[in-house]
Amino acid sequence: MKYFILIIALISFNLNQDTDKLNGRYNYLIEDNNVYIQKDKITFKDSVFVFDNKYMPKGKISYGNVILLDNFINTDLIISISKDQIKKDTIPFYMHDKKHRVMNYLDIVVGKGKLIRIK
Repeated sequence: MKYFILIIALISFNLNQDTDKLNGRYNYLIEDNNVYIQKDKITFKDSVFVFDNKYMPKGKISYGNVILLDNFINTDLIISISKDQIKKDTIPFYMHDKKHRVMNYLDIVVGKGKLIRIK
């Protein structure tokens, strides 16, 4: 009987787990002199993202302690998002230059912006 209860508990834990992935459409805004400027719209689906601009390549999303968006507008640019922010409608992000001279380029912020969910 106790094994039956254990199996039921494990199944219910698996069914109630939320996926911490970016999904949906967002406006992509960059901060410039304390003013946010809308650049484009982005559609996220699991581990890839696509800009509305047809000529931009698909980007990939890496999930971990910090969510990283790679293959952005500038291929040397990588975007980092705190994992606790992805449930919100407005998601702040930071930009990092992969070609920066420091060993860990994620320690140096070269810009910031926001993603605002389109409903």
